[in-house]
Amino acid sequence: MAGLLSKVERISQFFSSISWISLTCLMLLTIVDVILRSFRRPIVGTYELVTFLGAVVIGFAMPLTSWMRGHIFVDFVILKLSKTVRDIFNIATRGLVIFFFLMLGWNMFKYAWYFQKSGEVSMTLKVPFYPVAYGLAVCCFIQCLVLFCDVMKIFKGEYDA
Repeated sequence: MAGLLSKVERISQFFSSISWISLTCLMLLTIVDVILRSFRRPIVGTYELVTFLGAVVIGFAMPLTSWMRGHIFVDFVILKLSKTVRDIFNIATRGLVIFFFLMLGWNMFKYAWYFQKSGEVSMTLKVPFYPVAYGLAVCCFIQCLVLFCDVMKIFKGEYDA
């Protein structure tokens, strides 16, 4: 089990590093575009690139954020329950969320396949949509692995709620 946990964590870190690079590019692109706009020379397609990069930033950061439990959650009601009830609640919610992300990932793959098959591209730069959609689908499946690891930690008693 420790091997699976460490592999999922490394995969999450890798995808998060892609997110950091995308965020850096997004910020630099925006700054340069704002500066060039003052000289009446905007960067063509900035809106499209910022949209693509924003999707990558959010989607690719999601698994590591979940792994580190860096998201916001309200647990003041849960903490009043016994450990057994908390564990059951955490397993049930993780199960529901795993199902949600499996469905989301599957549909994102179908959506990406449709984009690839139809040749759908952005209006200005003609950048294809499908690579971003495939990437987000993979992130959804990695998110499922992270949540599965949470369930494994709960069963081992290593999950701190």
